[in-house]
Amino acid sequence: MENKMYGYVRVSTREQNIERQLIPLRNAGIEEKNIYIDKQSGKNFERPAYLRMMSLIQEGDLLIVKSIDRLGRNYQEIMEQWRIITKERKADICIQDMPLLDTTKTKDLLGTFISDVVLQLLSFVAENERDNIRQRQAEGIAAAKARGVQFGKPMIPLPENFPELYRQWQAGNISIKEFARFCKMGRSTMYNRIKEYREYLYYGDCNVKL
Repeated sequence: MENKMYGYVRVSTREQNIERQLIPLRNAGIEEKNIYIDKQSGKNFERPAYLRMMSLIQEGDLLIVKSIDRLGRNYQEIMEQWRIITKERKADICIQDMPLLDTTKTKDLLGTFISDVVLQLLSFVAENERDNIRQRQAEGIAAAKARGVQFGKPMIPLPENFPELYRQWQAGNISIKEFARFCKMGRSTMYNRIKEYREYLYYGDCNVKL
């Protein structure tokens, strides 16, 4: 049976452009039907296209991907997928961004050892960089909040007659639906603002803005 070449592409969201990964795979001579694409987050990692491709890969086949982090979302998963492909399926892998990670060129013992060491190092670096990015994002958000930057949807201001509307609702003269309509907000938001207003009445310190 003739050995086949497969290509795999993964982007983290459906909006990302996949051409950056597709073009080098096509240039490598992979047929379009043998290129498998997943468009979803690495966090979820339910990759139907990858699983279909893996069900077809056999001994002697070659899998080509643009970068090492396409194989997994963390160090452990990258290593595990590498092991399954090279050890269990006895197929080859070529990482285009890293020529040293090309098992078609490292069949001897030394070459295999070098590939394994480089793989472990790159997988660790990739995961460490993701951790650093998350930490920088968290630090940036914390710093922005300290400066008074507000995140999320802006809070809808309450109307000037909110206290009167609140008393009418408490007395049963208007429904919660009417109360929310008068304040131009949804019912779930309405309940949150009522809770804040009650805290304001009780404690005298709240984020209620009339």
